[in-house]
Amino acid sequence: MLTSSSANSHTPYIIFVSCIATIGGFLFGFDSGVINGTVEGLQGAFNSDSVGTGFNVASMLLGCAIGAYFAGRLADRFGRRAIMRVAAVLFILSAWGSGVATGSLEFVIYRVLGGLAVGAASVLAPAYISEVAPARYRGALATVQQIAIISGLFIAFFSNYLLANSAGASTAEFWMGFEAWRWMFWIEILPATIFLVALFYIPESPRYLVLTRQRDEALAVLTRLAGAQEASRKVEEIDASLADDHHRPKLQDLLDPGTNRIRRLVWVGIGLATFQQLVGINVVFYYGAVLWQSVGFTESDALLINVLSGALSIAAVIVALLLVDRVGRKPLLLAGSVGMAISLGLLVVAFANATTTADGALTLEGAYGPLALIAANLYVIFFNGSWGPVMWVMLGEMFPNQIRGTGLAVSGLAQWGSNFGITITFPILLATVGLAGAYGLYTAGAVVSILFVIKMVHETRGIELEDMRG
Repeated sequence: MLTSSSANSHTPYIIFVSCIATIGGFLFGFDSGVINGTVEGLQGAFNSDSVGTGFNVASMLLGCAIGAYFAGRLADRFGRRAIMRVAAVLFILSAWGSGVATGSLEFVIYRVLGGLAVGAASVLAPAYISEVAPARYRGALATVQQIAIISGLFIAFFSNYLLANSAGASTAEFWMGFEAWRWMFWIEILPATIFLVALFYIPESPRYLVLTRQRDEALAVLTRLAGAQEASRKVEEIDASLADDHHRPKLQDLLDPGTNRIRRLVWVGIGLATFQQLVGINVVFYYGAVLWQSVGFTESDALLINVLSGALSIAAVIVALLLVDRVGRKPLLLAGSVGMAISLGLLVVAFANATTTADGALTLEGAYGPLALIAANLYVIFFNGSWGPVMWVMLGEMFPNQIRGTGLAVSGLAQWGSNFGITITFPILLATVGLAGAYGLYTAGAVVSILFVIKMVHETRGIELEDMRG
């Protein structure tokens, strides 16, 4: 967005506003990960079977799909910052309500509200960062969003572990007579409140302001981001990119004017969003504790493994942050797909050799236990060093200015819809085809994603947003 010379003195402010936007990513991660340690508590409190538990866990994702779809479109109408504020309020309501819920229906309602917030944050934070950051390190700043997501997951896993250990179990009573699993949800109220307050200290996206003909406001924001001279030039560039098609964004913009078919770029966005979920990553996020307990680990050990996975995830995203603006987006995606295909295949081998005990529990004997643990963590590393951050980076930057909001809306809907499908089917797969069968399907998704990256994905490293073409 900005040239190297003009951006240097304004870099601290750009980093500041970007980091505030990524608090939404932290809450996205926390809200997604907190459910991991509460599954047993939900089963006991609501007396639910495997299908009911799957829906309780996956219910947030319905809200995510709706939130991602409408947030992109509403952000084109009311602004990125305004919709992020609404998301912050929903995070607070969901955290409080999920902890006080006394039945499945009440719990689902509050989780759906949280899902609306997560969906909105997932598409708006990377879009906002892309619209305020210089092209030369736009990828790195947008990758901070994934660090925030993984940090949120890590903190959720860690707080779940501490609370369960302190209480004796996730289902045991803790402070004020409430079970530990309820406190796992209530912890989120603090960062959600911080996010809401912090959003009053960042400017609106300058591209949104130009798009809605608020030129003076856009010039003021760009002056703070880049200086007066660069601001004037940038406003002219944004205006020029919209000159031939300056109207309020709508879904029809996603069609190619010549053929009246959905643009290839939109299919690429949908593909990126969908394949990120078809590799099964959120099974690890949402059901990690259940998964490891199902192969013989105690609840305490399973929660500790989640903490380890969270720490490795953060390290992997930091590596991606250092590489994304150097080697590019496509090479990282390709390397990640290959690495995930191999590590998932090893998990299938390990789980296929699990034995069933007299009480119906699975155990991994001999070398298969360490193999599963190592392969699972390698899988997490490959995902978070590639598809985890890079998919969001590309969705935030790959669409032209006129269709960014609507393109993100459709891609976000595809992402969270796929997430919902993968999450709600895992307990059913676990009870029917078993872990080996479930992970065989995720392995197939990783293999097909290799072909998708080679054939469909084009590099966006270093390209100005005004030069993105649909």
